[in-house]
Amino acid sequence: MTPQSQFTVVAPVTRGREDALRELLATMTSQPGVADPDNLLVPFGNCQRLHFARLVILEDPTLADTEAYGLPAAQLPVYLALLGDCDGRSRECLADLSRRAGDGLSGIFANCEDFKEPLLDWMLAHDRPPAVSYVNWVGRTVLQIGEESALQRALSQRVSRTPVASSAEAQQRWHDLALYVRREVSAGRLALTPDPATPLAWRLAKCANAVLVLSGTLIALPFLILFLPLLLLWLRRHEKTDPEICPPPDPRALLELQQLEDYDVTNQYTALGSVKPGPFRSWLLTAVLAAIQFTCRHVFTRGHLARVQTIHFARWLVLDDGARVMFASNYDGGHQPYMDDFINKVAWGLNLVFSNGIGWPRTAWLLKQGARREHLFKYYQRRHQIPTQVWYKAYPGLTLIDLARNHRIREGIERAGMSDSEVAAWLQLL
Repeated sequence: MTPQSQFTVVAPVTRGREDALRELLATMTSQPGVADPDNLLVPFGNCQRLHFARLVILEDPTLADTEAYGLPAAQLPVYLALLGDCDGRSRECLADLSRRAGDGLSGIFANCEDFKEPLLDWMLAHDRPPAVSYVNWVGRTVLQIGEESALQRALSQRVSRTPVASSAEAQQRWHDLALYVRREVSAGRLALTPDPATPLAWRLAKCANAVLVLSGTLIALPFLILFLPLLLLWLRRHEKTDPEICPPPDPRALLELQQLEDYDVTNQYTALGSVKPGPFRSWLLTAVLAAIQFTCRHVFTRGHLARVQTIHFARWLVLDDGARVMFASNYDGGHQPYMDDFINKVAWGLNLVFSNGIGWPRTAWLLKQGARREHLFKYYQRRHQIPTQVWYKAYPGLTLIDLARNHRIREGIERAGMSDSEVAAWLQLL
């Protein structure tokens, strides 16, 4: 199995260069916000291990919200971020990008304050580890997705569409299709690359992380229980006094966001906001993100994040020494169904994280209300969403449902035998 990783290269944009940078990034797109995979600056399509990528200018429209706490409007940088989700080590993917698109990336990052050559060293120095990294299906590679998609197309064109008269006929169809695939693979017209061995270092690091985190949790648990009443009172005091800032989003900003959506069955989402001031929220956010990261690494690795099954990759990134947090995801379907999915299935999870952000709809005991107040939540998330200038997907037109179906088709082809009911179910996949 080849595990996945993420890179997030972040650097402050030189003051006054924002508009020029937007114009440069626009030359990389074939549709608003959607990367041409063969664009001249950074041809993402040549990077065979890259699932998703984006270039986004992190310009926060909500910095003045700190004034609700009697603080001056925060003076924080505008950043340029290069995000990628890739197979194998992120360092190797960045090295591949720098080899294939060094001049283009240098031209883009030249708009950042401290850019200097060599490009790869600079990108690695500015690659910030996310606080949380989510991968829908750990081990599913770009190569595998492409091969299984080609297999599905080939079999769909070949399979008979006449009704199956008997179980024996169904078994014969499966046998004939399996024989056809073996011949196509031998001829080089189809490929089904075997899954490589899982890197030992990755296995050891994952086991070590589980042991350390669980051991630390057990050590801290008695103290947490002892101080829990005080923490709950502290939480409730904040909940009752923290201001809500959930006005309807600016119509022009909303239109700009909507014009970047629905060019594919998958969409991108990038949001940025400030953390509520004070140590309580800082500590709570740190603890919650650590817990989510643990579950994403050890529990939610096979097709779902809690009950949400439409996210390919996601990450949370802490910026400005904890003052702000960025969230980015790649998800199937439209924006409204995506938000409704969260509200209906994991509103409590949204509250755990995002209620630590300035202006979040008021919660009750952390888990209640908040995101359940639907119109306020939807205003809030749109107001904090920022336009993504360049977004790349390696397998346009394919949803997570498609990827799972195609893998089941491959599993059926590679099996030595199946029962009558299994064959009937497998043929329905085609």
